Amino acid sequence: MTKAGSKGGNLRDKLDGNELDLSLSDLNEVPIKELVALPKATILDLSCNKLTSLPSDFCGLTHLVKLDLSKNRLQQLPADFGRLVNLQHLDLLNNKLVTLPVSFAQLKSLKWLDLKDNPLDPVLAKVAGDCLDEKQCKQCANKVLQHMKAVQADQERERQRRLEVEREAEKKREAKQRAKEAQERELRKREKAEEKERRRKEYDALKAAKREQEKKPKKEANQAPKSKSGSRPRKPPPRKHTRSWAVLKLLLLLLLCVAGGLVACRVTELQRQPLCTSVNTIYDNAVRGLRSHDILQWVLQADSQQ
Repeated sequence: MTKAGSKGGNLRDKLDGNELDLSLSDLNEVPIKELVALPKATILDLSCNKLTSLPSDFCGLTHLVKLDLSKNRLQQLPADFGRLVNLQHLDLLNNKLVTLPVSFAQLKSLKWLDLKDNPLDPVLAKVAGDCLDEKQCKQCANKVLQHMKAVQADQERERQRRLEVEREAEKKREAKQRAKEAQERELRKREKAEEKERRRKEYDALKAAKREQEKKPKKEANQAPKSKSGSRPRKPPPRKHTRSWAVLKLLLLLLLCVAGGLVACRVTELQRQPLCTSVNTIYDNAVRGLRSHDILQWVLQADSQQ
């Protein structure tokens, strides 16, 4: 690579007032360090070299007022080219530029611009027009600046739109995450409540079982004395009552039979039968005894003895 220092000595020797001419120096790259050391060089001519790009540090030469980069091989300008806010005259004739950086819109001091003989984007080429005289070059600078400001505004709107979309997407993600966390909290809360209810039921069941176990010995203890004291069970009385009625019925039946037999022996023709004769005799003796009060006295004596 050929640099200006090896081609024409120190750059200070080329400085003429505030103008530094490095044209026709067969430069492949810009001697940026040497140029930074020459802040007085507000006019810089780098035309007719072999430059294919400019270093990003080139945009730090904010003291430049006039810059000639014509007849090089520049394919693009640095993204921060707009930092050259004091630049008023810019010659980019006969390079390989297709577009300009968006920051170009920040060159508010630019009054003169030449973009001829570049493979410009059709829209940009139409905006730039020709630069055949002073007036056309001034118009080119004004129109290109307006165009780049519109491009910058469009890109800014697009950037804002993308940011808004990203913010909305982020909000949706956050809302979804919050909803998921809330659902998980609700699920944990429900599971905890169910577990608590299950444990409560188990506790109640154990407590009820314990009470039942405590009641059983008391029932057995209460039932034991009753059985020893001879208290009647529920079902035996009905059985005893039933037997008494049966005996009573049997006695009544016997009395009826005796009465019937007696009547038959006293009234009917059977009274002459041997059996009836005995019955009648017994009946007559009983009647005489009652009349003599012997049986009644015997009953009264027995009652007084008791």
